[in-house]
Parts: sequence; C-alpha cells; structure tokens
Amino acid sequence: MKIAVYGPEFNERSHSAIAALFAYLGSKSAEVFVDAHFFNSILEHSSINIKANTLGTFTDLDDSFDLMISVGGDGTILRAITHVKDLDIPIVGINTGRLGFLATIKRDDIIGALDQIFEGKYRISKRSVLSVTTNQKESNFELDFALNEVTVSRKNTTSMISIETWLDDEYLNSYWADGLIISTPTGSTGYSMSCGGPVIMPESDSLVITPIAPHNLNARPLVISAKHKIRLNVSGREHEYLVSLDSRINSLDNSIGITIKKAAFDIKMIELEAGTFIQTLRKKLLWGADPRN
Repeated sequence: MKIAVYGPEFNERSHSAIAALFAYLGSKSAEVFVDAHFFNSILEHSSINIKANTLGTFTDLDDSFDLMISVGGDGTILRAITHVKDLDIPIVGINTGRLGFLATIKRDDIIGALDQIFEGKYRISKRSVLSVTTNQKESNFELDFALNEVTVSRKNTTSMISIETWLDDEYLNSYWADGLIISTPTGSTGYSMSCGGPVIMPESDSLVITPIAPHNLNARPLVISAKHKIRLNVSGREHEYLVSLDSRINSLDNSIGITIKKAAFDIKMIELEAGTFIQTLRKKLLWGADPRN
C-alpha cells in the first residue's frame, strides 16, 4: 500500500496522535510519503521518531497512491483535498481538532481504525464537489473547486451586498444580505448549518443555497438539485467582493460574475464500520441526548 500523510504545522495537541500513527505505519510493509511541510515541522518542533530514512516526502500527488491520511481537524481535510483533486485517492482523517464531521478517527481509536483500513473493512463515501468558473476568459482561481461550500460575501464594508441569483437560465432571486453560501451535502454541517441551513445526507444529489443574514426576512435556505448551474452577479457600495472556496479566499471585481456547478469528480471519504454519518451526527450534535436522563 502506498500512503500519503498530510497535516498542518506541528503542535503539541497532535503529538500523541502523530507518534501513534508513525509507529503503526512503521510496523507495516507500506510505502509512506509525508507532506514536505508537515514532515519538516515534525522534525523541527518535536522529538517524535518518524524514521526519516524510511519515509519519503511529497509536494504533489499522483494516482499511484492508495490512501491519504489527514492528521488534524476538518479544515485539514479541506486543505488535503487540494492535493488529491480528481486522483480518486481515498481520504481518512485522524481528528486532533474539535468537531470532526470529516476527520472521524479519535486519538484513542487510531490503531483499531488503521487495522480496519489495512484489512479492507471500510466503505467509500463519495462526496460531491463544486466547481467555480467566471465570465472572464482567464481563470481567476488557482484552485477552482470546493468540497464544503462556495461563499460570496462583502468586502471592506459593513453594508450589505445584492446577489442576483440564477438557476440555469431562470432568474431565482436577488439576495440582499451579507453574503450567500452554496453548499454541498458535505458542507451542510458547516457554515451553511450555522446560518440556518438544513443538514443533508452525504449521498443526496442536492445543493443548498443559504443566505447570510438576509435583510429580506422571507429569504430562506433553498435545497436544489445538483444538476443545476448557479449563476451569481454581485453589486454593492464597494467595487469588489469575496469568493471563498472552502477556506481559500479570492477577491473579484463586481463586474465579474461566477457560475457554480457540480464538478465532474468526487472526493472519496473512508467510512469505518462504526463511523457512519448518522452516528457522527448523533455524537457531534448531541441528537437524542437528554440531560434529564
């Protein structure tokens, strides 16, 4: 098995998880390559023995990899997919962050979870991805896709913006708000949910349009089929607005419209036997928990 390991800057909170991971991988006959920045950060800031002479490093991936292991929180997985792109490499996350809707392996479950993966006892959950284009000839985005959401929001102002929204060639609405979120089912438990959007099962072929603090109070989150193309034009007091693809922020002139649609590829997330989406919802959102019991 050829494995890529990705993580952010090393911090002490993830020390035990990283040590357990590399100790386990060192006991297996696997080719292990670590993100170069993460690798150097571990060597510089920790005493973890990661057997530098037996590991490789990577800055880019190719389709020869069988698995990517992300060490961090959900944000780390969102950054990890910028390496995976359309290569069909399954991803699993070890959660050293907080909520963990995507990074579902807990620190004290690392060995058992990796045993399941090496034994093939897991499912693949295909997650829809959004692609973004502009009405300009040249691309305005270094990476033009997002796993969670694409968000349009105001820039350098406290004034609201107007977001003219079309589904395919049909006018939908002009949202007068702080911004607008276009979310995948995966992203429905993120920013969209915090703005009142619904939770959607990952296998649903749907998208959610969620306004951010709309001034027209009858504007509500809208679930649409993922077959639609969403076209947005922004106007406001400032000449520019912000477009966020997951955590990657771009600044666009108001004259530039964007089109959002379902991408031609999916991201493959590994689900373990005891880690279904419904179980994660119950644990993370405390569904069914009653403090009186």
